Amino acid sequence: MTELLPESRLVTWQWVPKAAGIALEAGRQLRGFFEHGVATEYKGEVDLVTVADRTVEAFLRQALAEKFPDHGIFGEEGTRDRMDSGYRWYVDPLDGTTNFAHGFPHFCVSMGLERRAPELVRQDAAIGAEAEGELVAAVIYDPMREELFVGEKGKGAWRNGRPMAVSRTRHLAESLVATGFPSRKRHANPNIHFYQQFTLRSHGVRRAGSAALDLAYVACGRLEGFWEFQLNPWDTAAGFLLLEEAGGRITSFDGSPRKLDSLEVLASNGLIHAELLETFDRLFAGRDLDPIPSPAEYANRRKSTGV
Repeated sequence: MTELLPESRLVTWQWVPKAAGIALEAGRQLRGFFEHGVATEYKGEVDLVTVADRTVEAFLRQALAEKFPDHGIFGEEGTRDRMDSGYRWYVDPLDGTTNFAHGFPHFCVSMGLERRAPELVRQDAAIGAEAEGELVAAVIYDPMREELFVGEKGKGAWRNGRPMAVSRTRHLAESLVATGFPSRKRHANPNIHFYQQFTLRSHGVRRAGSAALDLAYVACGRLEGFWEFQLNPWDTAAGFLLLEEAGGRITSFDGSPRKLDSLEVLASNGLIHAELLETFDRLFAGRDLDPIPSPAEYANRRKSTGV
């Protein structure tokens, strides 16, 4: 494992060495499931869950309890352990389940650690502005590419043992950005309009299906920006810390401070953030929108002009 971590710095790290070992084993399990295929089921109209999600979350629950017995665990598939703890892990055993279920090799294990001051610890384990602490550790592991992204607060962000930093691109027109779409109620979400407008204003938009990896990619400079609606703490906790430690910026679409339990996430290298915020402001106000031709309009144009 040490070849994937900055070995010279491990002695100063408090949580990542143990957590990274857990993530690597979880990734090994995911890779095994992926290679042999798994049955899928729906936990909503379009929300997929697989035996891999549940098996790996059970493993993470047990392993984290052994390594960090005083820490709480908040998992996507229902784990809610020791939620009144001053520390709690936000765990997604398989971020990118739809990709996984279709044999598309882009998914990861995501684990983010929150430290909460005593006055913020609530017996009801509330999540929100009144109870949110600070993120102090992050581990994201992509088992198909064998890429391990880690970070601790004040100690930087690292990919496979090398320090990460956001890109230095300063203009949206030269930027590669990413987004995602909610699996539920897509018809009630406006993101297809933002996707189209940012496609016209950037170097390109990617929709790869894993918010955790999208945030890690902004942190390591592969993307300049990322936005999405309706994410959950287990989607974002690890990626938020990695990006902030790598020099990036995260807010809501209106520039207000980011939250773990947020309906809006706008992340960037920091250098294009003001331009992103300005673009969101114009788009929400309905200004400067470039129209999308309907299929009928396109067909008529092609018929009349041959183009």
